[in-house]
This record gives sequence, structure tokens and C-alpha cells, in this order.
Amino acid sequence: MLSKDQMLVLRESPLFRDIPQKLLDKLMPQAGIGKLARGETLFVQGDPAEAIYIVLEGLVKLVRITPSGDEIVVAVYSRGESFGEAAALQSGVYPVTVEAVEDSLLFHITARNISDHFRENPELAMAMLASTFRHNHELVMEIEDIKGYTAAQRLATFLVALAPVDHGACTFLLPYDKGLIAGRLGMKPESLSRSFSNLRNIGVTIRGGHVSVADLDQLKVFSDSERQSDLHAAPCA
Repeated sequence: MLSKDQMLVLRESPLFRDIPQKLLDKLMPQAGIGKLARGETLFVQGDPAEAIYIVLEGLVKLVRITPSGDEIVVAVYSRGESFGEAAALQSGVYPVTVEAVEDSLLFHITARNISDHFRENPELAMAMLASTFRHNHELVMEIEDIKGYTAAQRLATFLVALAPVDHGACTFLLPYDKGLIAGRLGMKPESLSRSFSNLRNIGVTIRGGHVSVADLDQLKVFSDSERQSDLHAAPCA
């Protein structure tokens, strides 16, 4: 049984926010909730894709494992974010491995139970399609970042998105450890350290997991101007 807070997470998630509450109520008896301990694997790449997931609490990472055994971080998802839609709805296999970065609680529902409602509720089908498009768009933008922008540019953009204010000075916590941030931004840990050093020149300092930005507007200008001038520069990662 979902708590009021968990139901609100579902209601406000990009996957379900545009469907009627009555339809969401219909889906609930067919859904479930599962706990995932930190470091625990939900499924591995190549497993049959049967369910769609939404993070209710915690943090999970989606990774690809290369033939040589290296781990490539595809995405990191937190509260309200969904994954597995495309693979599950086409009865394929999961293209990634999902692992909990911290203790997590996940909502899950089978693709079959979702698709059974498509004919009478086309808005649900549109929500699934929109979610798939959104994930694809995010991947395209990330590929563009990795191929076209330097490591410092990618880090600057990441920090701007985390800032709790729109202007001026601010301090905030990194959402997860630096190793995962490096993987998320498509760089090696040593490249991340160099990038933080480069950003010191424009007032960005880090101590432990705390980031201080002297002037967020300056960081934005750096990010935007560098993106324009170095659009075709080789990335430093």
C-alpha cells in the first residue's frame, strides 16, 4: 500500500502526471513496491524486460557493461524518475544494468498491465510514448555534450543545474560521490579533479561534498560562452 507521500511522487512523476487520477487508481492494484539495498542489482543488461519502474525513494544508476568489463554510467535516477518503458513495452531485453546507489524504494508495474489499458485510455499510451521520447532526447543531448564539449564545460553545466538559486553566490551538496559524477559526465575521475581545479579560476571551490560558487551568473556565462566558442573542440575526458 502506497503512503500519501509515495502516491504524490507517482502523481507528479513525468510518467503519470498527465493521466487522470481515476486511471492511476485503476493501475494501483496491479502494481507493486520493492526495496533495493545500496549496491543491490535490480536487473542486469540482457534480462527479459517485463516491468516499468519509478523511483519513490533513493537513487539508482543505469549502466552498460562493456565486453572488457568496464562500467559506463548511462543515467542516474532519483525520486519520481522512471525507467524501463521502451524495453518493457516492446517485450525486449533491458539494455542496461540497474543498481541502487543508496537504499531505494521502487514502484513497478508490468508492461502487460499497462498496455491492457491502452485501447480505452489512449492518454496512457501517449504518456508512455512521451516518456520514451524524453529519455531518448536526454541521451542525444548527453552524447552531444560528451562529443562536443570539454570536461570543464560539462561540469559547469552540471553544477549550474544543481544550484539552489538562479543568481549570486550559493553553496550546495553534491548529490552523489565524485566517482559516480565522473561516470555520469562521461569522464574519468582524474578529469573531474582537473575540471574542478579549472573552475577555481571563476570562483568555484569544493571541500568534501560541499560546492561553493562565488557568482552563479559568472559560471553560467562561462558555460554558455565556452559552449558557443568550443562547440567543435575535442572533449577533455
